[in-house]
Amino acid sequence: MVRSEAADVAAAIASTHRREWTRVVAGLARRLGDLDIAEETAAEAFAVAVERWPVDGVPPNPGAWITTTAYRKAIDRLRREARRDDLHREALMLADDSETEDVGAIEDDRLRLVYVCCHPVLPMEARVALTLRIVGGLTVAEIARAFLVRETTMGQRLSRAKARIRATRVPFAMPEPDDVAERTDSVLTVLYLIFNEGYLATDPDSGPLRPDLTGEAIRLTRLVRDLLPPDSDERAEATGLLALMLLTEARSAARVSADGALVRLDEQDRGAWDRALIDEGLALVRERVEAETRGSGRMHRYQLLSAINAVHASTAHARDTDWARIVTLYDALERVDPTPVVTLNKAIAVSEYDSPEVALAMVDRLGGALDGHHGFHTTRAELLVRIGRSDDALVAYDRAIDLAANSAEVAHLIRRRSDLRHRTPGETP
Repeated sequence: MVRSEAADVAAAIASTHRREWTRVVAGLARRLGDLDIAEETAAEAFAVAVERWPVDGVPPNPGAWITTTAYRKAIDRLRREARRDDLHREALMLADDSETEDVGAIEDDRLRLVYVCCHPVLPMEARVALTLRIVGGLTVAEIARAFLVRETTMGQRLSRAKARIRATRVPFAMPEPDDVAERTDSVLTVLYLIFNEGYLATDPDSGPLRPDLTGEAIRLTRLVRDLLPPDSDERAEATGLLALMLLTEARSAARVSADGALVRLDEQDRGAWDRALIDEGLALVRERVEAETRGSGRMHRYQLLSAINAVHASTAHARDTDWARIVTLYDALERVDPTPVVTLNKAIAVSEYDSPEVALAMVDRLGGALDGHHGFHTTRAELLVRIGRSDDALVAYDRAIDLAANSAEVAHLIRRRSDLRHRTPGETP
């Protein structure tokens, strides 16, 4: 096989993995009731593809090929390991084309799998990590980086979570309506994390953006929202999260330059933003603001984040941004979600509304909590540049570059650092 053909096959396998991994694992998990077997046989199917496709060619329907191969692997696995009659019956059931039993309030294997991974028998950290692995398809290394732990530690944590689900016989079905609300908070959390991994990918081999992950997170969030009672707080937060995702995704075409560097919000070509996504997102934000005005609920985290993004999306030019409104919204967000990252983002707004000196004082107070966060050092570098402390800014840029994982962010930071080094004394940033 010539090099270009080999590259095409490798690209086809990678693309199929991104598109089909969750669907295949979810289908196997529902039929088998075992996450380990579902994950392992799906991985085996892709391993077979790596061997066969370079020889036989990429099949006309790669997803169907992977699904069929994974099911056959599962059947073989269960027949080999069938020491109990019920396991053998499960193996035979995989080949049964008859109608299956009702498996929940909504027929979507991937959404069902999200709720399984977010079952209350698991601690919150385990729910998030397991969903990122099984539903988001992130590698153990990627999840370990997100949690700031070693890869071996994360691998053990994931194994314990799957064992806990197996030992407690968590049903692979949607929860009953009365139980949906209990799990929705963690479900929305993991969907947001999956979206963020697509929005700023940490895997250097995947490229800076992963539209497969952002698209899947949006799709599942729509389903979650539709599943919830119309007047519930959970429905309100799902609406806020969906609006936040849509308004953020609308900017994706303008977020990376032709040479692969991140483009800051104030420098983006707003004409390249997706107007349809913005209009849908703004309509959802208005829905929540009107509900708050009628006194039918206080705005929580995702609703406030979507409202902040709506200010940017509604502004034709960056210079016209209503920073006073954004600071007010961050004040409200700090009250409901008092985290260092929220305060860091508020400081960026304060630097525009008030002054970079006031903002830098806010940021410096966060150093103990966020020293390992590249965003902290990036924000600090930008503020130091604005107040003329170039040497300190260069040190902050170096630290941010060391910590950043997204290739477009790294390219952007390297460019900002280079521009600062070559700037003449007294030149305006």
